[in-house]
Amino acid sequence: MKKLLVLLSLAFAATTSLYAADEKEGPGKGEMKTVCHPKLDKAGKEVKDKNGKVVEECKQIKVRKKVEGDKVPEKK
Repeated sequence: MKKLLVLLSLAFAATTSLYAADEKEGPGKGEMKTVCHPKLDKAGKEVKDKNGKVVEECKQIKVRKKVEGDKVPEKK
């Protein structure tokens, strides 16, 4: 009986943590931003395509919001 109770409590804890990750403003969510940089060769020069345009490497990064907290009280 104790094992069943422990398993149920663990299952409940796992599902609530998964649900929190699906919320819009909860942990694991953030605004996605595309960041592009010019592609460089081994010599450090920019790589150009056949039209002479600089090739860019782009990737998606997650921008997290900074959370404001309470001030830590000073030690006496």
